[in-house]
Amino acid sequence: MRRFGRTLVTAALAVAVVGGTAGWASGDSQSAVTGPPPGSAAWRADTAYGRALPDPATATPQEVARFFAGLDDAARAALVRSHPLVVGNLDGAPLPLRYEANRLAVAATGDARYASLAAPDRRILAFDPRGRGQVAEVFGDLEHAAHVSVIVPGSDNDAASYDARRAPHTGPAGMARALRTATETPAAGGSVANRSVAGGSVAVIAWTGYTTPVGVGLDAADGRLASAGATRLTRFTAGLDAVGAPDPVLFCHSYGSVVCGLAARHTDATDVVAFGSPGMRAGTAAALHTGARVWAARGPSDWIADVPNVRFAGIGHGADPASAAFGARRVPAVDVRGHAGYFTPGTQSLAAFAAIAKGEAAR
Repeated sequence: MRRFGRTLVTAALAVAVVGGTAGWASGDSQSAVTGPPPGSAAWRADTAYGRALPDPATATPQEVARFFAGLDDAARAALVRSHPLVVGNLDGAPLPLRYEANRLAVAATGDARYASLAAPDRRILAFDPRGRGQVAEVFGDLEHAAHVSVIVPGSDNDAASYDARRAPHTGPAGMARALRTATETPAAGGSVANRSVAGGSVAVIAWTGYTTPVGVGLDAADGRLASAGATRLTRFTAGLDAVGAPDPVLFCHSYGSVVCGLAARHTDATDVVAFGSPGMRAGTAAALHTGARVWAARGPSDWIADVPNVRFAGIGHGADPASAAFGARRVPAVDVRGHAGYFTPGTQSLAAFAAIAKGEAAR
């Protein structure tokens, strides 16, 4: 009975602290966008090619890849023009087709919030305008990269705000750019000549591919949106594998680390890096049941430290990944400022992230 009483007190404290940190009522409940991409019904009904197109709801990324491998260039281009929203979001489809399909899909919305995403120099790997919108962008040459990293962001991220002004090196795109630049910088004792071999072979994907919580409310305190996001992240990484991309490193910020915690066992990630994490819905790194190396970082002034690491009646995300008891490899972060400063140039955390992204971190 005494233990149960302590649990109730801890749960109440979790509610109070999360509410006091950013306003419990500030979070609006979100409906997770799930299932196949928009336009899938028209895609399934298309008989112009004399055979059924792979069902976006049931076909695996490997099956999608095999389907496109059997088409000639004219048929592929026709599908991009006829079904841009499907091709652009179809995991397993060839990367150049997805880039072109998403350029067309973004332009077709006529929405000024998305207009910048249609620029010819952007490599938009996914774009879904439903709800608040989802988007994934590639920085670097994903087709020829020797290493791939995926940034999985937390609350308040969506396609509509993706290109909004932010503090430098924050937000999914800012983090991806900072990591990509850091991997191009020679390590201590290295030379510029090594850039094309190591740093130049790293591609980074800013993946805002799930419905994130808004504010710090009930959505941020439970796992409903994270569970839906984990399903999408799992399929996304399977799509990378289907087109021959290297096994990725997952960099998971804040609520994004909850997504990664739930997805880890179902991905082929080499490393999972949680930073500014409220928990990963696991008691220990071993409980994630992944073959990936698990890393964790938390800066000294990150407010996430004030959120109790509990799980009660579906609220809270469990153990602190940055604690010694969790068993993750520690990423130095003593010079990180705030909740979003982990990719600031010159920080120990960014240097460590770059080493992990390049496969150079100590094994």
